[in-house]
Amino acid sequence: MNHHQPSQRTIEINTRLVKTGAVLTTVGAVVTWAGMAIVATAVFAAGRRLIREMDVPPAEQAAMKWRQAKEASRAGVQAWQSTSYGQN
Repeated sequence: MNHHQPSQRTIEINTRLVKTGAVLTTVGAVVTWAGMAIVATAVFAAGRRLIREMDVPPAEQAAMKWRQAKEASRAGVQAWQSTSYGQN
């Protein structure tokens, strides 16, 4: 009777390559975050500079546009009502 023991296969992983890959991934992530921080800083600085250089601040522009929209709406309602009353 021939008794064979089943051979167990093992995966041999080159730990040096795994460690190198992990280090490179970490370095890449750090560089990416640094790049994103620099870009965000530049964009926010440009936005602040743009707002500072505006003749009319955004909040004041929004309030002015809101008043214009209300007046236009009121004028439209009045025109519609005067037309409706004139036809009846």
